Amino acid sequence: MLLDTTRSIETPEGIELALRVVGPVARAIAWAIDLGIRSILYLILLFFLAKLGKLGMGLLLMSIFILEWFYPVLFEVYRQGATPGKRAMKIKVLHELGTPVDWSASMIRNLLRAVDFLPFLYGFGFMTMLINKDFKRIGDLAAGTIVVYEDEKVKTLNLPDESPRAMPIALPLEEQQAIIKFAERAQKLPPGRAIELANIVTPMTGETGEAAIKNLYQLANSLIGVRH
Repeated sequence: MLLDTTRSIETPEGIELALRVVGPVARAIAWAIDLGIRSILYLILLFFLAKLGKLGMGLLLMSIFILEWFYPVLFEVYRQGATPGKRAMKIKVLHELGTPVDWSASMIRNLLRAVDFLPFLYGFGFMTMLINKDFKRIGDLAAGTIVVYEDEKVKTLNLPDESPRAMPIALPLEEQQAIIKFAERAQKLPPGRAIELANIVTPMTGETGEAAIKNLYQLANSLIGVRH
């Protein structure tokens, strides 16, 4: 059974994210997949470079060094935090605040794999993960990163085409979601019912009737990030 848990993280913009932290089992499987991919690459390189004698062996060792240290970094930075192994397990690396991992963080977490690997087979890294609530190995602690499950694909919201309007007051997340749901469903409601619901928030919008509905459409578009 996969060890995992959910962590609530508040972004600098004040948005609360629920991230599912990945436990050791899924991470170990992802690592094994990546190891298998690199091993195949090493065998292919060996086949071709062995024909070059000592020069080929030198090039092989150099290629192994580069792949071992930069294979995960390149994928984490350019492929949304996921190597092929992580992609297969539907997990990825993020900063602790939920933002995409950058060069410096990825370099730190992967260079410290040498420490995590000690004394053998990621002994230190495994022990560190077990005593850390977010299952962080030493590299993650130093880099300020976290490994989480990828979010399920969310359907694209198709809201009425109205210019977005900023919220006049701060609202709890539940009320923001209610406005978005109204904008998504209002056109399917009887006109009278849509107006009745829109008039509930008249104290906030200052509008009634059709104007109140349009105002809620504008607020909903602002909440989902529409830019006109």
